Amino acid sequence: MTQVAVVGAGLVGVKRAAALHASGRARVAVVADADAARSRDFAERFGCEVAAGWRAAVRHPGIQAVVVATPNDSHAAITLAAIRAGKHVLCEKPLARRPAEALRMVRAAEARGVCLKTGFNHRHFPAMLEAKALLDAGAIGEAMYARCRYGHGGRPGYEHEWRAQAAISGGGELLDQGVHVLDLFRWFLGDIREVTGTVLAAHWPIAPLEDNAFALCRTAAGRVGMLHTSWTQWRNLFSWELFAQRGYLIVEGLGGSYGPQRLVIGRRTADSPVPREEVKEYPDPESSWRRECEAFLDAVATGRPPLGDGRDGLEAVRLVHALYRSARRGRAERVPPLGAPVEVP
Repeated sequence: MTQVAVVGAGLVGVKRAAALHASGRARVAVVADADAARSRDFAERFGCEVAAGWRAAVRHPGIQAVVVATPNDSHAAITLAAIRAGKHVLCEKPLARRPAEALRMVRAAEARGVCLKTGFNHRHFPAMLEAKALLDAGAIGEAMYARCRYGHGGRPGYEHEWRAQAAISGGGELLDQGVHVLDLFRWFLGDIREVTGTVLAAHWPIAPLEDNAFALCRTAAGRVGMLHTSWTQWRNLFSWELFAQRGYLIVEGLGGSYGPQRLVIGRRTADSPVPREEVKEYPDPESSWRRECEAFLDAVATGRPPLGDGRDGLEAVRLVHALYRSARRGRAERVPPLGAPVEVP
């Protein structure tokens, strides 16, 4: 059984710990959080030890893996320390605030021979997994383009939370929720080589961070992804669509306030302009957390890369910052492959 330390005992840390516990393959042995009361509550719930800070947690001799579920500004430091200690790491998205941080994390994990997984639970939603399987099987032909609208409306005082503090978060809504969609675009469409972006602080007083971002992404093969991600989506929304030569796939809802999750499979027919549609509903979208933890544990056990690994996290952060550059400069930005001459801020 894999012994795990969880650094960060907030909402996501608790979700991760619950998923690890439910797997029956891991035990949360250690927790660390800057809030002592929160650490104690977490420890009582999961029956684990409270470490004297995150450094003690990642160096604990009895653990093999670390979950990093802290604000963005500490992702790199905690992950790098865990890697140096020989631990496997699941780090929440975004992998880091900046590409240079993420690149150091990826290189360190590869040099040490440990698993680095990015917390991209959206890949593990049941509807998204089935959509990818259908596309890969050729059920709707070759992908042409995808588009997504994703957002929520914040809450009173949102501008005072850590996500609205640039030094901590490293970016606004594009780095917060948009990073999930950019990762999905890469997964379904292929590597993105050019982006055009617009960002704005339309409502929340958080400039220079953005509460809305608009992105146009193009792959080397000419496929296109279109994104609007928002903190002024007053009614929570997740709507993801992919159109291919012979049909389309639509994923709606994430459960909870985003509505029930469902997959619409549309197929064109030769004898009618109206496509045939099949609708599937998924009553437990929260299972994405369990599936992702299973994927992480599989990678730890086998040495094979997990779905949504460190390099996927790095590429998503690179895309976010290319979009920020595009927005500042008012032009499209190239995103060269890693290893080519590249601007890494």
